[in-house]
Amino acid sequence: MKNILFITLLFCSLLKAQNNLDLSYYLNENIPLDKNIPTPESIIGHPVGKWHVTHDKLVQYMYALAKASDRISIENRGSTFEDRPLLLLTITSSENHKNLENIRENHINATNNDTENNFDRPVVVYQGFSIHGNEASGSNAALVAAYYLAASQDDLTKNILKNTVILFDPCFNPDGLQRFAYWANTNKSINLNPDPNDREYDEVWPGGRTNHYWFDMNRDWLPVQLPESRARIATFHKWLPNILTDHHEMGTNSSFFFQPGIPSRTHPLTPKLNQELTAKIGNYHAEALDKIGSLYFTEESYDDFYYGKGSTFPDINGGIGILFEQASSRGHIQESDNGILTFPFTIRNQYTTAISTLKAAVGLREELLKYQHNFFKNARNEATKQNGKAIIFGNEKDAASTYHLAEILKRQNIKFYDLKNDVTLSNKTYKKGYSFVIPKNQKNTRLINTMFEKRTTFTDSLFYDISAWSFPLAFNLDYQENVNASLGNKEVKDLKPKSGQVTEKSNYAYLMQWHEYYTPKALNNILKKGIRAKVAKKVFSLNNTTYDYGTILIPVQNQKYNSDELYEILKTVSEESHITINAANTGLTSGIDLGSRSFETVKKPEIALLVGEGIRSYDAGEIWHLLDTRYNIMVTKLNTKDLTRKNLNRYNTIIFPSGSLNKSNTEKIKTWIENGGTLISYSNALKWANSNELAKFEFKKQKQIAKNISYEQKSNFSGAQLIKGAIFEAELDRSHPINFGIKNDKIALFKSTNIFLKADKNSYNNPIKYTKNPLLSGYISKPNLDSISETVPFQIKRLKQGKIVAFTDNTNFRAFWYGTNKLLMNAIFFREEL
Repeated sequence: MKNILFITLLFCSLLKAQNNLDLSYYLNENIPLDKNIPTPESIIGHPVGKWHVTHDKLVQYMYALAKASDRISIENRGSTFEDRPLLLLTITSSENHKNLENIRENHINATNNDTENNFDRPVVVYQGFSIHGNEASGSNAALVAAYYLAASQDDLTKNILKNTVILFDPCFNPDGLQRFAYWANTNKSINLNPDPNDREYDEVWPGGRTNHYWFDMNRDWLPVQLPESRARIATFHKWLPNILTDHHEMGTNSSFFFQPGIPSRTHPLTPKLNQELTAKIGNYHAEALDKIGSLYFTEESYDDFYYGKGSTFPDINGGIGILFEQASSRGHIQESDNGILTFPFTIRNQYTTAISTLKAAVGLREELLKYQHNFFKNARNEATKQNGKAIIFGNEKDAASTYHLAEILKRQNIKFYDLKNDVTLSNKTYKKGYSFVIPKNQKNTRLINTMFEKRTTFTDSLFYDISAWSFPLAFNLDYQENVNASLGNKEVKDLKPKSGQVTEKSNYAYLMQWHEYYTPKALNNILKKGIRAKVAKKVFSLNNTTYDYGTILIPVQNQKYNSDELYEILKTVSEESHITINAANTGLTSGIDLGSRSFETVKKPEIALLVGEGIRSYDAGEIWHLLDTRYNIMVTKLNTKDLTRKNLNRYNTIIFPSGSLNKSNTEKIKTWIENGGTLISYSNALKWANSNELAKFEFKKQKQIAKNISYEQKSNFSGAQLIKGAIFEAELDRSHPINFGIKNDKIALFKSTNIFLKADKNSYNNPIKYTKNPLLSGYISKPNLDSISETVPFQIKRLKQGKIVAFTDNTNFRAFWYGTNKLLMNAIFFREEL
């Protein structure tokens, strides 16, 4: 009885604290504050932690602070997909603000010079909050931290501001934060309910974690494919911060985590001193959290391996990345293994470590500055040994894919050069305008190494994220290392995509090769205009040009437009898609003639994408993003909860990202396929199809027996059997429509599932097949490596008049796996030829 009474009283006191919040809960009551600085409550209309701050109110407050304080300047660096601003506050002393550009130049110059004796200058700290929108305590803590830095008049704060330039990013993910704030606030009760079963703690699909297109933006620091990432990467390279913090949340029943992570899972290219400094910074967090009685842990669960995460990206760029993970209330108050967890409590921990970071930056200022200086000095010494050596990359038939990799290099401050002349190396042709040369002797040589590396040996078999990300493989480009740097002509300063053109006006036909990345965009625009087009299923030659499998034929006659109108339309299409369309003035060729039956009519795709409960949102978002932003292809997002009520007959193609469907939805899809539809399915959707007898896939089963594995090692053993993300080589039958437009007879495929399909007994049904020894880069256990050998990542199964096109793994991974996007597009456009 006494225990029940105690819990009741404790709960009541927590509710009272929740509803009567003021800044004293977060701030030391003895701190003198400037009364001219507006408090968060005076601008956003409620105490911090009473409600989840919406992004518009967060923006409003940050502008109010910048207006009131000479310690803060503010800039809008761009917009999200939903046109929300990407703010950056620069916070430092008013004296530093007067000399800010000189401070920045001196800071950058110290990374460029071998001799640097002046370490009596400000340290630079980038503080970022809530890259996952439903990990909202970070951005809500940003309200308190920004207020403290603007208003506090104590000596500690003044010392921090004198010795630090703070790049303050109050919200890494505005769209996701707004979505989650809406959910948490609209489901909040006056009588706060900590029951985890309450609707407040069960977001509707896809949740607030991701951005507009459902991307996990904490995986985009290296490939920089999203507008939010591009803004912060530009800031990062402009300043090269010594510390970058990334405030996250984790499961409700945890406590608080700060780095370093698991030592054995640190990337080998990260200097040992980096982790030693991370541990020193951690001592400041421990001291601060001890003072307020908060539990925490370190060197567990999380790692520093994949450089595309915010807390790891600085480690290959001369800085120290710090990950914070706070147990999440996922709303306003929730039961947990550590007692009742309130939203204000989570905010206080995030605020506390934001300030302890700044204390550490000042306390370790000289060490951090020296570390950064020596990092780049040592990198230059490594680069000097590579003087005269370079990497060449390109695709002689696809300028756009080459351009987009070069675009990433440019964003990451990596220098590259135009090719002087066409050259053939190791039987691969590199064409001027379609290829670039990266000299190894440059400042960011270590960043180049990680972007181009292929690694197959590891000290640990577990990974928090992917184990491989080699960019030339991701883009399906030819490349070669250690070539002569003199192959390059001059540094590319103004990178531009290749211009598109129609070679001349024809009254007979036009031909468009299918190799270029944006040919699906061009074909879609052609079909939308009601223009007839055909695809070549065989190779032919005309006017000294060889036309490959997949070439698109546009006849001039019997079109809805006259020859002049057609020419003007195709000119616009070619320019918008950066492709060349060749005029043909005769149908007589070497090989199939243009009237051959080996040209099949291409029909306009009508596409639906399954989304909602049961579907993996990341995979769905990547497909939506690809079709919508790159190819301008309209796609209907079909919510699984409404599927049985929808008329599917208007679609000839439905894409099923990884997931599963209930019985009624399954029957609906099955009937649609039987009536002639094409279902493009990925990953676990294959298992769904198998179990519901829509298709009969023969999976290769794994045999993994734990020998000499203790109970304590059980979790690690199981984790080591997962393929978290590695790259494998497959052989292609280039004559098969699924491979149209791919230049080489081998391709690098990204794999993150343990799904292995046995090859068909008929070789022509195996147009993509893993080689006998397929591992190119990344970790895979020996049993899994044996399992994947000579299996297939792609199959087609017939179901009456329709078909299921099946991929075992994501071909559109994180928007930067350009090299296999064409596989999905081929499945869409050439579905009737498959």
